[in-house]
Amino acid sequence: MSGVLQAIVAAKEVEVRALLGTRRAQAAHAPRGHVKTSLRRGAGEPLRLIAENKRRSPSAGALSTTLSTPDRVARYAESGAAMVSVLCDAGFFGGSWDDVVAARGALAAMGSAIPVLAKEFVLHPRQLEEAAACGADAVLLIARILDRESLAELHLAALGLGLEPLVEVVTDEELESALGAGAELIGVNARDLDTLVMDPVRAARVLEAIPAGCIPVYLSGLKGPADVQRLAATRAHAALVGETLMREEDPRAQLAAMVQAAGSAQT
Repeated sequence: MSGVLQAIVAAKEVEVRALLGTRRAQAAHAPRGHVKTSLRRGAGEPLRLIAENKRRSPSAGALSTTLSTPDRVARYAESGAAMVSVLCDAGFFGGSWDDVVAARGALAAMGSAIPVLAKEFVLHPRQLEEAAACGADAVLLIARILDRESLAELHLAALGLGLEPLVEVVTDEELESALGAGAELIGVNARDLDTLVMDPVRAARVLEAIPAGCIPVYLSGLKGPADVQRLAATRAHAALVGETLMREEDPRAQLAAMVQAAGSAQT
């Protein structure tokens, strides 16, 4: 690791040590086991879109904070998102575990069953416990920041808590680690986490290498309906949309247009 990612992980190690001394009361909403069903794309079906809630990022800087987490998540659900991703990191992304609680509560209040992904830099099983206690249905595991043994252990621990792990990879070697851990839900990040440089050609190659039976998810870089339509013609089952939506004070029109584009081209 280097650059921004190294700084994030160093800060996260400090946070984890503090987290080990705490215990969150179990939330009212337990994890649900329908994440893969929500994201799996059958033949002729539209690309699934994961809409993200984050207030800032190292690559984009400050993003919209006009809407509260519950209001934004509710608008994502209204506009056709298949899943909601919630940033948990405070220092670099302006998120928190409480945002996961708020997102799950907002969806429950409107009767929506779409799952919630806790997007965190997970280094320790205690973070998985926190995700489950906050009502997440899935949790992000980043292959770049974990050795193969740790990735496999955290993947198994997440499943034991009822959480579906989404394993994020950037390279072919990281894909091998994900598959070795037993991952079925695999996200390919078009942005290199060390340099923050986008490489859609590399991402497309790694995405195509994900075996049949797994659920390939494309992460980062979708700016509008045209990008979604192009991706919908690939093997991807789902795609995450973050900064494009977070630049909108009201994301409903943009997300609805992208959802429509997701259904306009099937493999």
